[in-house]
Amino acid sequence: MTIDLSISIGYTNQTMNIRDLKYLIAVAETEHFGQAAARCHVSQPTLSMQIKKLEDELGVQFFERTNKSVMITPIGKALAAQARQILGEINTLKQIANNAKDPFSGEFRLGIIPTMGPYLLPKLLPIIKKHLPKIDIIVYENKSHIILNELRSGLLDAIILALPVNEDGLTAQELFEEPFLLALPKQHPLAKKTSIQLKDIENEELLLLEEGHCLRDQALEVCGMVGAKDRSGFKATSLETLRHLVASGAGMTLLPKMAIQKSNTTIALKPFTKPIPIRKVGMVWRQNSARLPCCEKMLSLFREIQPY
Repeated sequence: MTIDLSISIGYTNQTMNIRDLKYLIAVAETEHFGQAAARCHVSQPTLSMQIKKLEDELGVQFFERTNKSVMITPIGKALAAQARQILGEINTLKQIANNAKDPFSGEFRLGIIPTMGPYLLPKLLPIIKKHLPKIDIIVYENKSHIILNELRSGLLDAIILALPVNEDGLTAQELFEEPFLLALPKQHPLAKKTSIQLKDIENEELLLLEEGHCLRDQALEVCGMVGAKDRSGFKATSLETLRHLVASGAGMTLLPKMAIQKSNTTIALKPFTKPIPIRKVGMVWRQNSARLPCCEKMLSLFREIQPY
């Protein structure tokens, strides 16, 4: 059932639709009208027109537009933050009503980071379908800081990402630890070794993901332990891009074990000896969440999977 909600602006004859707030948030987060339109499943002209109407209605400019870029204004940032809170409260309202009927039914919005989504979701979603058949799971994949913001504001019910997350009002529970492997071209001298010591990559340059990915920060932490460096000029957007760069001979990188393809023959993959670099994967939700029973049930189910 779809609930049509709108907010009346007392000093005008117009109404601000909840849908328009979603458009505002999408553009604020992507800083790109085309990407925001795709995320909201509407055409770019439609989204642009609604954003312009909202700007006219409130009498302020949300974004500075040029042919090449979109930059959010200070008032745009403030209004986008408020819009997140409004949508979060609306979601909470609906969740409270649904929980009164059945706490294990209705929509559940799960956020996950891109370096986990393609590898974990095929294992997690069937478990939810089997044990929580009344749950309509909605998955939202984005970088850590974005899904954390969405969780805080109530737009997401829970998120899966790399720990630690130490914030008041949030509960973080570890699911499992995941080791990193060294991925390198087959012709590299280290490819002849059975296993790798951290000192083997001392002063080496590693290919890393672009800014904003927590996996980049974890890899840089490993680099700092041994004096390795980030290779300038290469900023990948995904683990698959990193894999192809390594296969082309561009350099080496760290890959989490769940991203390792057993049938891969294009690169050499080497485990580390102790101390093995790892990342901790966890599930996080709000302590006062209306979906608390569902979060706790999913946590117990997810802990039973074999992640890699």
